[in-house]
Amino acid sequence: MEQPNTNYIDELAGDDTIFRNKLINTIKDELPQEINIYKTNITSGNYNATADNVHKLKHKISVLGMEKSYYLAEKFEKNLKDNSTELQKEFEDVLSSIQGFVAAL
Repeated sequence: MEQPNTNYIDELAGDDTIFRNKLINTIKDELPQEINIYKTNITSGNYNATADNVHKLKHKISVLGMEKSYYLAEKFEKNLKDNSTELQKEFEDVLSSIQGFVAAL
């Protein structure tokens, strides 16, 4: 499985450490909340709302340099819109990976 990284954030921020820190802090603040909302919706079987959650999360996945995982999230989002949870485990593995990475930043 690919690993999250800050390459895109570093490229975007350049030498501006204040901006870099703001980006990272925003991700650190938002990610746990978005994951909790995702878990609530997937558990309750509200797949349309879950698809919206996945849509938001896939952008954070992308920002964390996980291109393959972004496409996995895209497919999972489509599956949810079709009332299918296929790829749920794989997506949640990605969430675990980024959650641990972000917590350590």
